[in-house]
Amino acid sequence: MAIEVFNRYENKYLLDDEAYHRLYEDLLHYMEPDEYNKRHEFYSISNLYFDTAHDSLIRTSLAKPKYKEKLRLRAYGVPEQDARVYLELKKKVFGLVNKRRTALCLDEAYDFVRTGRLPEIKDYMNRQVVNEISYFLERYSLQPKVYLAYERKAMFCKNNRDLRITFDTNIRSRRYDLKLESGDHGAPLVEDGRWLMEVKAEKTIPVWLAKMLSEHQMYRTSFSKYGNEYKKMLKNGKIERESVLYA
Repeated sequence: MAIEVFNRYENKYLLDDEAYHRLYEDLLHYMEPDEYNKRHEFYSISNLYFDTAHDSLIRTSLAKPKYKEKLRLRAYGVPEQDARVYLELKKKVFGLVNKRRTALCLDEAYDFVRTGRLPEIKDYMNRQVVNEISYFLERYSLQPKVYLAYERKAMFCKNNRDLRITFDTNIRSRRYDLKLESGDHGAPLVEDGRWLMEVKAEKTIPVWLAKMLSEHQMYRTSFSKYGNEYKKMLKNGKIERESVLYA
């Protein structure tokens, strides 16, 4: 069964191709690819982010409060109409990320978010998480706002499964065709040859990793995929308005 509750710290780094390959080779001394990546170079992740009509969740998040939250629907690859997907409630409190998710069929997830009505509980659902998401939906009137997809490589520490590192590339987004089953097309969110690395640990990272990151001159960055997509959307909208104004 997939893990449905996470509590961990997440640190992010932006890398180019050369830096990624150098670091990845060194990490293999301590870490190994997850089970899927042992057989495939990447796996594709697609997400549908929900927000209010006035984007209050992402605007609050970008203000960097001590507490923030968001809701997204996640699939691995492009799902079929009857596929299992994950509805995820993600919160961040004083830097600690709490993620709670439940499996749902695609149509069940769409109906749940759209209507706020509890789905009929099935054996593949997490009842507690469903109830928590239901409470979240009572507080916010949500609608699908943006689609985000990317290719991922994931690694686990050989002697500590609580330490996980992921590398995401080909990050792309769209604000139309807001259905997971509509395909994984979208405009690039970052330039080609760039990787977003996330170091995920329940506690502090081990000394060997801190030393390795320092040797590779890796510096933490604040990079939210949804947040950066929203800022890009605002910037493009401003440019378009100015183009019309001065045409």
